[in-house]
Amino acid sequence: MATKKVQVEFFHDVICSFCFPMSYRMRQLQAAMPDLEIIHRSFALVSQPSDFDRMFGSRERAKDEIITHWAQANQQDELRRFNSAGMQAADFPFPVSMPGLHAAKAAWFVGGEAAYWDAFDALQAAFFMHSQNIEQDDAIYAAIRSTDIDFNEWKKHYESDEVKNAVQTDLAKARQYGLHGVPALVINQSQIIPGALPLERLKQLITEIRDQMPDEETIVGMCTPEGCL
Repeated sequence: MATKKVQVEFFHDVICSFCFPMSYRMRQLQAAMPDLEIIHRSFALVSQPSDFDRMFGSRERAKDEIITHWAQANQQDELRRFNSAGMQAADFPFPVSMPGLHAAKAAWFVGGEAAYWDAFDALQAAFFMHSQNIEQDDAIYAAIRSTDIDFNEWKKHYESDEVKNAVQTDLAKARQYGLHGVPALVINQSQIIPGALPLERLKQLITEIRDQMPDEETIVGMCTPEGCL
């Protein structure tokens, strides 16, 4: 009998506090269920500075309010890695999403999903643990250099149109799926699992979905928006 392939699109943002423990959990999930196909997708909580004014009244107020959410996110993090005091003391405003999303996507062009994941985790660690401004190139460069990603190859892609277009494609997919927040998983392009769920619950849900899937060899004559099999 053919193996039932489960595709998991993992939507996340580099500035999303609950995405930090969720990424760690997803690595555990991948280790426990190595047959999963995990695809990383960009999601922008704050596309531009003016979004802070709309959401919080001002960018200054945004930082104070958002940091209060970190305590709850830290309780979700098995490793308790959040440095709220460091961010509170930092002299930069809360960063927007796009530079970090472009940086992570540029890594995909160098080394696929694994490189994207390494870049994403490095950027989040720089922000949540080390209070680095991942809206700025110097912090982004340092985060990428902390990984095994070929920095020179990565830099060729970082500000390219192909990277910007790839991020926009992800954002369009999020809208297509009706996603309004992250972290979120989209299973087999149809079923949505929102939020930073516990590892065992994720295993249970994905196992249930996989068990309900027909065997691959029985899927014939199926048409999708991308074409017919």
